[in-house]
Amino acid sequence: MGEFGPGIDEPDFVWRTIKGVIEHLSDINTIIEKAAPEWPLDQIAIIDRNVLRVGLYELLFADKNEVPPKVAINEAIELAKAYGGMNSPKFVNGVMGTIYRELGGETKEEEEAKETKKKEKKESKKEKK
Repeated sequence: MGEFGPGIDEPDFVWRTIKGVIEHLSDINTIIEKAAPEWPLDQIAIIDRNVLRVGLYELLFADKNEVPPKVAINEAIELAKAYGGMNSPKFVNGVMGTIYRELGGETKEEEEAKETKKKEKKESKKEKK
């Protein structure tokens, strides 16, 4: 790990993640195939495929207190931006978001509704002043 991850201050976390992805690889692959049916697994770029595997392991199988769902999604998107192709972040976001919504997480519409309510509250407070 010293060669590929100098300065990593939590090597136990890295090893748990690697072992977890390997242990759940078959399940994770099946989930990717269902979430992106138009993309056979072997046609997904290797970087994107592995970013999804790590992200989905964190989202579905890891300790939620250690890696909250939205953090897992954001980290996967950031890895895709850093190491994937031009469309990788959008693809990873789409797959991870689809799975998150299926788990009962907030939809885009729910998030937008929350933002609208926040803005309305701010405007209401300004009007009262």
